[in-house]
Amino acid sequence: MAEIRNYTMNFGPQHPSAHGVLRLVLELDGEVIERADPHIGLLHRATEKLAETKPYNQSIPYMDRLDYVSMMANEHAYVMALEKLLKIKVPIRAQYIRVMFDELTRILNHLLWLGAHALDIGAMTVFLYAFREREDLMDAYEAVSGARMHATYYRVGGVYRDLPDSMPHYSVSRWHDERDVERMNANRGGSLLDFLADFCRRFPGYVDDYETLLTDNRIWKQRTVGIGVVSPERALQLGFTGPMLRGSGVEWDLRKKQPYEVYDELDFDIPVGVHGDCYDRYLVRVEEMRQSNRIVAQCIDWLRKNPGPVIAQDHKVVPPSREEMKGDMEALIHHFKLFTEGYSVPEGEAYAAVEHPKGEFGIYLVSDGANKPFRVKIRAPGFAHLAALDEMSRGHMIADVVAIIGTQDIVFGEVDR
Repeated sequence: MAEIRNYTMNFGPQHPSAHGVLRLVLELDGEVIERADPHIGLLHRATEKLAETKPYNQSIPYMDRLDYVSMMANEHAYVMALEKLLKIKVPIRAQYIRVMFDELTRILNHLLWLGAHALDIGAMTVFLYAFREREDLMDAYEAVSGARMHATYYRVGGVYRDLPDSMPHYSVSRWHDERDVERMNANRGGSLLDFLADFCRRFPGYVDDYETLLTDNRIWKQRTVGIGVVSPERALQLGFTGPMLRGSGVEWDLRKKQPYEVYDELDFDIPVGVHGDCYDRYLVRVEEMRQSNRIVAQCIDWLRKNPGPVIAQDHKVVPPSREEMKGDMEALIHHFKLFTEGYSVPEGEAYAAVEHPKGEFGIYLVSDGANKPFRVKIRAPGFAHLAALDEMSRGHMIADVVAIIGTQDIVFGEVDR
């Protein structure tokens, strides 16, 4: 008799479907998975410890680099935790701007997820389509913050600056002649809000295109229907949040259940799955893009009608404007103190969470009264999802692990931290 034994295989960390530096140790019986052990730590950057050695305001850029596909959503949780400790009130216009950029970030995240997930399973076209739309939203990031990815746009007390009145334009180059440039600049004649309103008008048609390519595609359904099924009870026990939890049929969304900023004044729906498989999680995220588009359109309407301040006026925490700083001695002192030693935060602890594109992203801050945090703990949604990978993939084939990793929408910056 031939001796039959399980064998062990490395999946990643350089695998194109490992979404970063995931190393999976798979125990296989033929091509069927008996056990999947995720090894993390290859991207560990000690974000929480670094944040404990820096003044509070200098840690906002670290947040962008956690989940580097949902940059502003990470910043949002951090500044909200600080605002709780400092008891700062954020101007209403800043709240609308934050909500608008949170939802643009959700669309950005889901577009990358959709393109990469489809590419993993073998569909190439969607990836190219999704990145075409991401380009417009990256331009919106750049218009407000100067950076395409790591924006550092949110500040304690509001946002860095108001929305710009004009958009950058393309110019003629050896790649684009005058006719090309005229077409590319067609929707850039007005303000950022005009540019985003044009995007909101076009976007539902693009989502229809993605669905035409995938939703009823029999290959897509063969690869996702019935794969990685998680029951609603088990999803709750495993600590799932976001689309992973809603895909299993649990209607839980912090924007509705524990509203923050101005979400309780906006009209949108929570998409929920039925079967808890990869296909349902796909449908939930696609519908989330449509709902985010609705929220952005409502924010644009409100922001057009309501000018006002976009950051609190407490100069012990918020730096004065450049104009004030250059003409007023007291403002100069405030500026100097803020950028050298930061501000001290009252003793206490606070937890703030946002409905991040991947789930509940929370920041737990402990202050001992100094100008830097005593402890920072980040509640990353991807960590709980990755922990369930073993359970979700047992009994499936190797090819199905790729679909399950894709459906979890993991980014290692936040899992490893």
